[in-house]
Amino acid sequence: MNPEALRALLREATTIAIVGLSPKPWRASHQVARYLQEAGYRIVPVNPEHEAVLGERSYPSLTAAAAAGSIDVVDVFRRSEFAGAIVDEAIAVQPRLIWLQVGVVDPAAGGRAAAAGIPCIMDRCLMVDHQQLLEV
Repeated sequence: MNPEALRALLREATTIAIVGLSPKPWRASHQVARYLQEAGYRIVPVNPEHEAVLGERSYPSLTAAAAAGSIDVVDVFRRSEFAGAIVDEAIAVQPRLIWLQVGVVDPAAGGRAAAAGIPCIMDRCLMVDHQQLLEV
């Protein structure tokens, strides 16, 4: 996805589901989610271990989260071996973008997302790219 298209998508997006969001403030998922909240996005925690994170109801799956409202971006904080199943579930809920955080790579899953018409960014930090693209 080229920078201009990504910039436009991030400006238009309102809701970001964060798979693997931790309630622990020192975890990267928590820090990125808090940043995204402060940037004006509605975050949707996806973590079956918790009822709420950062003041938002947590859902056990992307499917459950999508049933409660549309999702523009799926941001994944799970290890690469879990990424394929998460991407497949994300494809089913049809976000505009799937984002696999730093260290998370699954080329086959990215190919499936692309075949479904959903861009899939891998091994990059959404917070860092947001700061660079939107000059926050």
